[in-house]
Amino acid sequence: MRAVAAVVGALAATTVGLAPNAAADDVQSKQWYLAPMQAEKMWKVSTGKGVKVAVIDSGVNANTSSLKGQVLADEVPKSVAYRATDDYIGHGTTMAELIAGTGAGGGLKGLAPGAKIVPYRSVFDGFKGGADEKRKTPDTTDEIRAASDTDVKIINMSFGAEGPSSTEKSAIEYAASKGKLLIAAVGNDGRKTGDTIGYPAAYSYVVGIASADKSLTVSKFSSSGNYVDLSAPGQGFPGWCDATFRSYCDNVNGTSSAAAIASGAAALIWSAHPDWTVNQVTRSLIDTAGRTWAKNDPSRYAGYGFIRPRLVLENPNYDAGPAHVDPLAKYNDGDLLAKAGSSPSSSPSTSASTPSQAPEKGSSGGTSAAGSSAESSNDNNTLWIALGAAAAVVVIGGAGVAVVRARRAR
Repeated sequence: MRAVAAVVGALAATTVGLAPNAAADDVQSKQWYLAPMQAEKMWKVSTGKGVKVAVIDSGVNANTSSLKGQVLADEVPKSVAYRATDDYIGHGTTMAELIAGTGAGGGLKGLAPGAKIVPYRSVFDGFKGGADEKRKTPDTTDEIRAASDTDVKIINMSFGAEGPSSTEKSAIEYAASKGKLLIAAVGNDGRKTGDTIGYPAAYSYVVGIASADKSLTVSKFSSSGNYVDLSAPGQGFPGWCDATFRSYCDNVNGTSSAAAIASGAAALIWSAHPDWTVNQVTRSLIDTAGRTWAKNDPSRYAGYGFIRPRLVLENPNYDAGPAHVDPLAKYNDGDLLAKAGSSPSSSPSTSASTPSQAPEKGSSGGTSAAGSSAESSNDNNTLWIALGAAAAVVVIGGAGVAVVRARRAR
């Protein structure tokens, strides 16, 4: 069986519950990154309207106050639509709210509240269904392929496994050929000795996202390696704890959340520039990322730096470079993204309407939703808008030091 970890299931006993119908300030004030990222200012330019994001996860509850009207369940391909809006652990719903939640009813406010979510449900750790339920529940590989044949622009994958899968790799390459922006969490094995490579983040054509806290410090739990591309907030704010959806929990931390927020940032940019290709959106995220190291020497811990979509949105004449050149070509194993830039990503294909009969992945290490730690950060509250003048810090073995590592080709 493919194991996929629910990050929040174990947190309910140790975190503080928040009533979902409480005043918005109760939850949204704990989304500490919205103010320093100047979300209100960005929303005057773009809210993500017109951009659809596929969330491949534990399912998405479309009935939370923050997601009402935001989830396009009818647009999930029939072959992989089984119980797509039945979230059995709350993880997928949290990711969806962090991307496109409206914040209504005191819920989480998404970074791109004008975007829409297309939900997908797979089997992760915490899944309580029997053998028949597992059989009916689609595999993530099939879901990636199915999403590739729709008009979603971004595929958010807040999950991971230690071992690569040839069928998953093929699905990723198929999605890349369709011009999709593939965003994945790098994993939460930062406390382990040695690097643990996380897939799908480590595949070519996938943008791997690390987690950082409000002090611009890479989270201690965030995995590191040559596949880390960017960093985003992933620590110190609430999320759903279980399948009851009665309350949020504080400090539902993990690179899962960081990936979702990065997807929201990409949705803001793509909405403001609907004619851009995946290459241009990705390049704009890389070029405007906050870092104190050389752009051509990405960090093993923070990649090219901390996302700052505001710098793209505040310049109506922003030059995102050539449409048909892959900004990560140095690390990717081909020119699929370059070729994808020559055709609209929103044109569905009929060449792969039948999902692949892929074996279950995760046999070499399991697949997990990338977020788990319930501990809060005691770091100071350095504002993200000051990053350009402040040294970025990464955490290694509990000690904060400025470190930059050259990364090898994937």
